[in-house]
Amino acid sequence: MPDPLVECIPNFSEARRPEVVSAIIQSIQSVPQVSVLDQHSDHDHNRTVVTLIGPPGPVEEAVYRAIEKAAGLIDLNHHSGEHPRIGATDVVPFVPIRDMTMQECVEMARRLGRRVGEELHIPVYLYEEAATRPSRKNLEDIRRGEYEALKDEIGVNPEREPDFGPAAVGPAGATVIGARQPLIAFNVYLTTDDVSIASKIARAVRFSSGGLRFVKAMGVLVEGRAQVSMNLTNFRQTPVYRVVEMVRREAARYGVGIHHSELVGLIPQEALVDSAVWFLQLDGFEPEQILEQRMASALGAAEPKPVLQTGFLDDLARATPTPGGGSASAFGGAAAAALVAMVARLTVGKKKYADVEPRMWQIIEQADALRQALTAAIEEDAAAFDAYLAASKLPKDTPEQQSAREQAVQAATQGAIRVPLGVASKAVEVLRLALEVARTGNLNAISDAGSAAALARASLTGAGLNVRINCLNLADDAAKTEFLRALHELDCQADEIEAAMKQVLVERGRLAF
Repeated sequence: MPDPLVECIPNFSEARRPEVVSAIIQSIQSVPQVSVLDQHSDHDHNRTVVTLIGPPGPVEEAVYRAIEKAAGLIDLNHHSGEHPRIGATDVVPFVPIRDMTMQECVEMARRLGRRVGEELHIPVYLYEEAATRPSRKNLEDIRRGEYEALKDEIGVNPEREPDFGPAAVGPAGATVIGARQPLIAFNVYLTTDDVSIASKIARAVRFSSGGLRFVKAMGVLVEGRAQVSMNLTNFRQTPVYRVVEMVRREAARYGVGIHHSELVGLIPQEALVDSAVWFLQLDGFEPEQILEQRMASALGAAEPKPVLQTGFLDDLARATPTPGGGSASAFGGAAAAALVAMVARLTVGKKKYADVEPRMWQIIEQADALRQALTAAIEEDAAAFDAYLAASKLPKDTPEQQSAREQAVQAATQGAIRVPLGVASKAVEVLRLALEVARTGNLNAISDAGSAAALARASLTGAGLNVRINCLNLADDAAKTEFLRALHELDCQADEIEAAMKQVLVERGRLAF
C-alpha cells in the first residue's frame, strides 16, 4: 500500500538573500522521502513560499529542520517587505492529500508546535482547523500588528499568550502552525500603479468586507504595478473564475483592467478544470473526458487496503517459543491504547464536548505514546526471552563455565521479567485513560472505551503471568519479592479502575450487566 501523503506549505520571511533561502530548502531536502514541489520567492514581499510533500513523519521532521534553520538566519528586527509577518517562519499549514484526515493534520500541527515551542523556544500559535480558540481561526487575526506589535504585547496581553513556547519573542519572532484545506495563493496585477485602486478592489472582493465567502485579499504595490494579492481558502465553494471575474468588473469601475495574474505555489488540477469548463461553457462535462484521467483509470486502480495485517498473528500461531504470551499481551495493550485515542479523537471538535477538548488532546498524545511503547514491547519481549534461551545454552562443563552460565541466566531472567512488568504498568496507564474517556468522552463511543479497558486488563493479566512464571527461575529472593510486589500493586489499581469503569458503563452508558 502507498504511504499516506501530506502537503505542507511553509512561508519564510526572506526572498532577497538567495543563500538563506537555499539553506532552508537544503534543510528540508535533508530528510528522506520528502519532495520539494515548488518554491516561490517574491522580492517585494520579501517572502518565500515552499511546497513540500511526503509521508507525515518525514514531512513533520523536514518542517522542523526548516524552522530551526530559518530561526538562525532571519532576524525580523532587520526585515521589511510588503507582506504581513510575525515570524522568520511565518506560517506552516498542513494539508491532507492521500489517506490523511484533517484530524491527523491537526495532530501534526500540535506535535510540531509543541516541539518548536519547547526545543527552539519560539512562540507558536495554532490556527485554522488546529485553532484552540475562535479568535485564532483566521491567520490575519493572529498576525494583526505584525512582529512589531507582537513584541510589545506578548507577555502583557492575555490574548497574545501562545499555545506553545515562551511568552516572549526573539529575532525569529513567532510561528503560526495549523491545518487546512487546499488553498490557492493567487495574485492579479492591474494596468495601473495606483495601489489605492488595488486596495479598493481587495476590499470589495474579500469576505471580511462583505465580498466573496472564501476570499482573503489585500492591495499592494509590486514591481511598480498595483496588485490584488489573494488567498482562496475553498476553491470548491468560491471558484477561481468567479474571483477573477469579480476583480475584472471592479477594476473596470476605475478605468483599469487586468494586466496578468500569477500563482504563488501550486494549484489543484480540479480548480483549473473548473475554470476551463466555466469559460468554455462545457455543459455536461465529466472529469473522465480528460485524457490523463482516463489513462490513469485504465492503468489500474489502487490495491484495496487490507482490513488486518496478519503477519504478527501468523508468527504468534507458529510452533516457536517467540513471539509468545508476553508479546501478545503487549499487542493487546497497544490495541487498547489505539481505542482510547480513537474515542478521544471522536470527542475533539464536537461542540457538546468543548469543555473537555483540551484534556482530550492530552489524552490523544498520551495514548499514542503508550501505543508506540507497547508496540515496541512486542519485539522487546521476544528478544528478552530469546536472550534467556541463549543464556541457557551456554556451556557448563567446568565450574567457571557453570558460574558464567548461571550469571547470564539470572541476568536474562531479570530482563525477561522487566519487559512484561513494563507492559503491565503501561496497561494500567491505558486502563486509567480508558476510564477517563468513558466518563467524559463522546457518549456514542462509550462501548469502545469499555473495550479498551477490557483489552488493557487482558494485557495486564497476560503480562503478569509472564512476570510470575519467570520469577520462578529467579535466584535473588529480594528481587523476586520486589517484582511480585510491584505486580500486586498494579493488579490492585486495575481492580479499582475496572470497578469504576463498570459503574460508568452502567450509569452513563446505560449498559446492562
